[in-house]
Amino acid sequence: MAEQALLARIDRLESLDEIRQLAAKYSLSLDMRDMDAHVNLFVDDIRVSRDKVGRAHLKRWLDDTLRLQFTGTSHHIGNHIIEFEDPDRAHGVVYSKNEHETPCADGGSEWVIMQMIYWDNYERRDGRWYFRRRLPCYWYATDINKPPVGDNKMRWPDREAYEGAYHELWPSWTAFWDNPPDSSEPEVAPPAPLEQFLNHMRGDAPDPRIRVR
Repeated sequence: MAEQALLARIDRLESLDEIRQLAAKYSLSLDMRDMDAHVNLFVDDIRVSRDKVGRAHLKRWLDDTLRLQFTGTSHHIGNHIIEFEDPDRAHGVVYSKNEHETPCADGGSEWVIMQMIYWDNYERRDGRWYFRRRLPCYWYATDINKPPVGDNKMRWPDREAYEGAYHELWPSWTAFWDNPPDSSEPEVAPPAPLEQFLNHMRGDAPDPRIRVR
């Protein structure tokens, strides 16, 4: 029993590292436009749209997006929280701060900076970890010379500004603003159970509807 427990702990540590590498490989393959390397980070039956499934459809969608909308990109990942549902399934949150050289209709370009998080689902198949799903939740996107103060922080060139879904995953955001403390010693809830920090924060909040540029 002790040996099995030790092996399970080692497997957990190796899985954590592989999942973190998965997120880093996502950024590198995307920015260097290696579409085959990129789509192979996802399960082979990845859902791309309501009626399209598989890596080939993902590759075509990505090619159209990157070729038509961006001259170049750079994705810088930061905080990464990973929680396991079982030995072969996990979910997580990854912060990402990104830069995009973005052509404009007038023939010029804007240098669009972005802050976002990914809500990820991971799955291990045949000994390898993959993305089962990535849900991008955006806080802002704006030209580097135009700070995104105020509402509708998603401000791509030649597009009407709109709200991202950065806070919609988390009921705590609305609850914080709706419920200022009425005591000098406000009540503190018990901590989340182990491996339940993210689920505890999300509660029953549904996945937000994501608008992609």
